[in-house]
Amino acid sequence: MSISIVVPVFNEAGNILKLFNQISNNISKIKETLIIYDFKEDNTLPVIDANIHQYRNLKIKLVKNDISPGVVNALKVGLNTAEGKYILVLMADLSDDLRIVNKMLEKLNNGCDIVCGSRYMKDGKQIGGNIFKKSLSRLAGISLHALTKIQTHDVTNNFKIYRKSILENIEIESKDGFEIAMEITIKAFKKGYKICEIPSTWQERSDGVSNFKLFKWLPSYIRWYFYCLRK
Repeated sequence: MSISIVVPVFNEAGNILKLFNQISNNISKIKETLIIYDFKEDNTLPVIDANIHQYRNLKIKLVKNDISPGVVNALKVGLNTAEGKYILVLMADLSDDLRIVNKMLEKLNNGCDIVCGSRYMKDGKQIGGNIFKKSLSRLAGISLHALTKIQTHDVTNNFKIYRKSILENIEIESKDGFEIAMEITIKAFKKGYKICEIPSTWQERSDGVSNFKLFKWLPSYIRWYFYCLRK
């Protein structure tokens, strides 16, 4: 078993070493940690350069987003570059509880193709954040689960681990923001891949500024919502 960790960054100097510590403390058998950045001026990079020797166990690689700036393209680059059998997508804002990652990996070893961290299933939690955004996300996840029987209550969450082999059979069309996780999960569901979930806790970032653009990206989420509803 080997896991690639994909982390898109945009000026995360205040969070990146905390994230590395969390990864070190909670995740084993790491093949590589890919830090995907848009610009060489990103303030995350000098912090990593100055401290990378302390984190040799993470096998950190800096990867330039060579498509065009933006989180969706950074994630595409990360997913395409990753070499591990499994790929974990993490945000650098410390929002997700990495203590559940090893349990997520157990589910992959037992036959799941995607394991979703789920804020909206029993025992999942969401702490802080924009009320409107949270409400829309919860409504989308719970209603799609009820209407289509997709095997997660939290289809929009980016905190997921993918079996790399299934990504080779999914054409990614996303062009805006974090919709990519929703697209991949829905397309995997329609192709009959096994999706599993584990209760997760999400907490609003305490350092830096969120790059989530709700109203700009909302039409893309709506697109994939109705794509999932189609027979």
